[in-house]
Amino acid sequence: MPFDHCAECRRCCYIEQGYPSLEISLTAKEQRKFGSICIETECPNLGPTGCTLGDDKPFSCKLYPLSYDPATRQVYYDTDCPLMPEYIRQLKDEQSEASSHLASCKKEIARLEKSDSAFLKGNFDVDMDYFELKRLPVPSHVKGE
Repeated sequence: MPFDHCAECRRCCYIEQGYPSLEISLTAKEQRKFGSICIETECPNLGPTGCTLGDDKPFSCKLYPLSYDPATRQVYYDTDCPLMPEYIRQLKDEQSEASSHLASCKKEIARLEKSDSAFLKGNFDVDMDYFELKRLPVPSHVKGE
């Protein structure tokens, strides 16, 4: 299971010394709930076994290591995430954790395209500035979802 490694790695929840802080993109609903979340050096919601927000974590965090460009409707990924080779391999299996994650993200993206498109644009802008993105190779069984 690729996401089992996230609690060990936690690279996405840290900012290396010398890099600017990262303001987590929040949907309008999440802004009302959290106000803001900024990672200066370590995410304030990072606990010993991962995110302390659990299922309430912001969608931009749930989406990671993926990134969605609403202008082209393409999915990208952060090339720095060590999970990605296994994630991409798992996408070939419709029943895998990666396929389930991607399907869940696409469902939420479709909802946000109607209700909070500004979030999607802003999140992609942040991701483009902060991460090295590469287009996600999506198997044909996933493309039509």
